[in-house]
Amino acid sequence: MSVLTIIEFPDPRLRTKAEPVSVFDAELKQFVADMFETMYDANGVGLAATQVNVHKQVLVADMSDERNQPLALINPRLVQKDGAQVYQEGCLSFPGIYADVTRALKVTVKANDVDGNEIEREFEGPLAVCIQHEMDHLAGKVFVDYLSPLKRSMLLKRLEKQRKQAATA
Repeated sequence: MSVLTIIEFPDPRLRTKAEPVSVFDAELKQFVADMFETMYDANGVGLAATQVNVHKQVLVADMSDERNQPLALINPRLVQKDGAQVYQEGCLSFPGIYADVTRALKVTVKANDVDGNEIEREFEGPLAVCIQHEMDHLAGKVFVDYLSPLKRSMLLKRLEKQRKQAATA
């Protein structure tokens, strides 16, 4: 396994729409394993293939404290959503930036597993937020798109300030 490079906003590749996966082989399984290693290495809870510059519909997540509940969804499709919740989101492509975003409280997703089998799962609470966030990446959306122009501008200025400070440190 290997740690992949996570691209950071405002890199335009984060706006690329991912293509469906059609081949379920050892190469895909290795890529998913690399995504998990990358996510765990970056102390994240979710990662979309778009964030590592692979524009295929693949996402991984693990919100367990022990990091022992890995979830990989290939070609995920949202089939139902219910309720609403506000959750403070962060993103590995926006290091150190967090904002409250309103998303569905419960979602039902159809997807494939790494072997190509069709699965349908229901997610609720923080894991539902994570799945929606990563699915947005696959559609070329980022979480700051949900913010007001003023709030988005303030967060992006903070991100730029952090980068300048890191460059001079």
